[in-house]
Amino acid sequence: MPKKTTLLPQLGENIRKVRKKLSLSQEALALESGLDRSYIGGIERGERNVAVINLCRIARVLKVKPGKLLDGVYLKNER
Repeated sequence: MPKKTTLLPQLGENIRKVRKKLSLSQEALALESGLDRSYIGGIERGERNVAVINLCRIARVLKVKPGKLLDGVYLKNER
């Protein structure tokens, strides 16, 4: 069985922090980015592997560069 990754939960936490800093709800972020609210929730919980295009849509709404959302996101000894 593959090891559970820490990458997706960290990305989700980064998105959540920026969203909350802007006082945006998941629903508002979803609406403005053209994504489903349950998809946003899944990303923030680290359950969804977000596509680059969707990461860029989220970053645009959050008014940050996509790379900002990837701060601290890396694989830790996972082979």
